[in-house]
Amino acid sequence: MSLSGELRKSLQQAAEKYHSQLGPAVPYLMARGVTEETASTFRLGFVAEPEIGHEQYRGRLAIPYITPSGVIDIRFRALDSDEGAKYLTRPGASSHMYNVPAFQEDVDVIAICEGEFDTMIASQCGVTAVGIAGANNWKDWYHRAFRDYRRVLVLTDGDSAGREMGKR
Repeated sequence: MSLSGELRKSLQQAAEKYHSQLGPAVPYLMARGVTEETASTFRLGFVAEPEIGHEQYRGRLAIPYITPSGVIDIRFRALDSDEGAKYLTRPGASSHMYNVPAFQEDVDVIAICEGEFDTMIASQCGVTAVGIAGANNWKDWYHRAFRDYRRVLVLTDGDSAGREMGKR
């Protein structure tokens, strides 16, 4: 599904605004092993002052999904387990691969990670990586994106959902 120009612009503006408000989320990110440099590279943000329509995301980490054409989505992660659902997405949003700019790197090895944080940490460690937001979000045609790589590493969690994603 193609995003309208207006929605793309709105998502881009929201991502920039939330990135400028990142401060309150830095301790959380550091505890997860995400450096400030990595947070900046992935343009992570914090929803301190939500855009109109984003009020339900106040106090959450903003994780933009960025492609060469710009921001195509934002997922919102709770910083505290008492905040309800761990992740929230925009109504009507579809799942996307995370960190697709990795496909533009001149490498012959790429990793597929389960989730955005694992993708960020792998990238932070020098591994070219993309992520799938949850084991059930692998799409049948994704395998085509990996055909030209000499080696594809599949980095998943050790739980049943991770093992299922590894099989797919």
